[in-house]
Amino acid sequence: MSDARVVTQDRRGIALKGAALLGWMTLGIQFYQNCQAAGSLLGGLDVFFSYFTVLSNILEALVLSCAVTSGDSAARRFFLLPSVQGGAVVSVVLVAVVYNLLLRVPWSAQEFQWVPDELMHDVMPVLFLFYWWFYVTKGLLQWRYVRPWVIYLLVYFLCILVRGRLIDAYPYSFIEVDTLGYPQVLINAGAVLLGFVLVSLALIAVDRWRARR
Repeated sequence: MSDARVVTQDRRGIALKGAALLGWMTLGIQFYQNCQAAGSLLGGLDVFFSYFTVLSNILEALVLSCAVTSGDSAARRFFLLPSVQGGAVVSVVLVAVVYNLLLRVPWSAQEFQWVPDELMHDVMPVLFLFYWWFYVTKGLLQWRYVRPWVIYLLVYFLCILVRGRLIDAYPYSFIEVDTLGYPQVLINAGAVLLGFVLVSLALIAVDRWRARR
């Protein structure tokens, strides 16, 4: 192996490790913010895991961490499966699009929440897309993977609606049943689901196109 290739691989390894570290640091900041706002550890945990953004960034950080580690384990094999990595890409793209089109609000310089918000919704999705584009083997995604990805999102919606019914709190304004009512919430969720499916199909199409090239 040439020295140039070794240097290139070392730089790629450093870049991926940096992205993985930034992902976990971002999640740590967000968790701290949630605990501060809730006033307790359990309350912070409840709010933290209620966000699809957080779940998607956890999956993203796990994939990146597995990509920069060696060894053979069931967890590493799972998170590096094409279906799992592809699902992570679709999730973070959805997070970025929905946030920037529907949920973005102006933050003042005194509000520290803008830091994890920007990192989770803009910076980390872009870094993960770069990882998928340059480092993940193409041509392995199957059209049938859309089904489990959609089930994952549907299960999330169901859990959030049940949680909201129990504690009268929702993580996103477009699914606030008390304000909008179930018909409008279901329409909103259906629109997000449609966007999720379109992103999924587009990702698989791009994956196959890249493989042919």
